[in-house]
Amino acid sequence: MAAKIRKGDKVQVLAGRDKGKQGEVIRVMPEEGRALVRGINMVTRHEKPRGMGRPGGLTRKEAPIHLSNLALLDPKSGRPTRVGFKVLENGKKVRVAKASGEVIDA
Repeated sequence: MAAKIRKGDKVQVLAGRDKGKQGEVIRVMPEEGRALVRGINMVTRHEKPRGMGRPGGLTRKEAPIHLSNLALLDPKSGRPTRVGFKVLENGKKVRVAKASGEVIDA
């Protein structure tokens, strides 16, 4: 199945405690159906010291969020949109924003 959300995409959160926030996709985990989004779904981890190079303490990092809770931002309007696919004349398959019809992959 083709990926509707990819690394580097700008997305908006549709559900959860960060609903309405926008961010950039850092990593997509298709086998789990989840993605990491910069600054979204932040969690606090308690880490033990691991030698001289890594002190312990509290660290904040992004936790994976389910792909169904993310919507790609339309490149034309900047609003959330669904994603479709289209084959161009040269035979290349590209993602298309359903709201505006704008091609997402150049």
